[in-house]
Amino acid sequence: MSNSTAVLDGQRANAGKETMHALVYGGPNKKEWTEVPKPQLLHDTDAIVRVDITTICGSDLHILKGDVPEVNVGLILGHEAIGTVESVGAAVKQVKVGDRVVVSCITSCSICRYCREGHFGQCLKGGGWILGHLIDGTQAEFVRVPFCDTSTYPVPKGVPDEELLMLTDIVPTGYEIGVLNGCVAPGDVVAVVGAGPVGLSAVKTARLFNPRAIVAIDLDDNRLKQAKKFGADFTVNNGTSDPLEQIMKLTGGLGADVAIEAVGLETTFELATTLIRPCGHIANIGVHGAPVTLHLEKLWGKDVTITAGLVDTRTVPNLLGLVESKKLDVSDFVTHRFHMNQIIEAYDTFANASKTGALKVVMTP
Repeated sequence: MSNSTAVLDGQRANAGKETMHALVYGGPNKKEWTEVPKPQLLHDTDAIVRVDITTICGSDLHILKGDVPEVNVGLILGHEAIGTVESVGAAVKQVKVGDRVVVSCITSCSICRYCREGHFGQCLKGGGWILGHLIDGTQAEFVRVPFCDTSTYPVPKGVPDEELLMLTDIVPTGYEIGVLNGCVAPGDVVAVVGAGPVGLSAVKTARLFNPRAIVAIDLDDNRLKQAKKFGADFTVNNGTSDPLEQIMKLTGGLGADVAIEAVGLETTFELATTLIRPCGHIANIGVHGAPVTLHLEKLWGKDVTITAGLVDTRTVPNLLGLVESKKLDVSDFVTHRFHMNQIIEAYDTFANASKTGALKVVMTP
């Protein structure tokens, strides 16, 4: 039995007689909105949170494609939510019943080596990306949140739930793994390959650093229009135009200072490597479900830095402050709204974004 199977079996074994509805993974390309046991507290540091609003992430689509094999059949999907605390474990000190909280996509024990360094995604004590991955997630009426004192944030007054929901995953992912890992600096030319929700998050948060130009690259003209609204200075449809030509025009033939890959395909990663200048930074955000060729024969002599990673969400407090003070506007991500019992329709809408124009879809009870 794998560790993740053991965790799932332990959750269900300790569940009470009460039930709820949730979206359950049935294997590649299979999912069902169905009745399951309501979660119970398993550890003293847990909280049970009633989900007030949740959403779908690109990584959920990767799971459904079979790209994340450690996800077990029977798991509840989802890792983003705003909710109301229903019950807490005996060791919980900061979070109280009735509190409204932002549930982070990444769980932190706060005491292991990586959590102390701010690398919550690499938690050694049972945290990291576990919700909707290794334990039951947030696309449900209720969710168990481990280490809730250090894995949730109080909901600030006056900020809509939909905006806060964007800070549970996509905005910190674009910011941390794209902009910060890419070392975006004032005056840079930044190429963002992929104008989906995370790519748009990178576009929006890159603007905080006053780059000279942001170039968004995608095959979908609708998403390129959105990229303009989100702060891109130039857009290129790489199905009909050569993005390298645009980048070279902007940089006098040098290449982009930062290239951010936000799709997770071999072709998009290789495109990012062709756009970068000597001594530039390639920041890979995309979740890759298949091997990628790294052309070191072309890159080794260019002093290029390549980074990839899982979001840590360590910047969520800062992002919350920026949104609360209206220095960062994340109100334009949500394009479609559903009730939770319409979640199958919501998935279809999100998965067919080229036809529906979907960026983020949200579900409420």
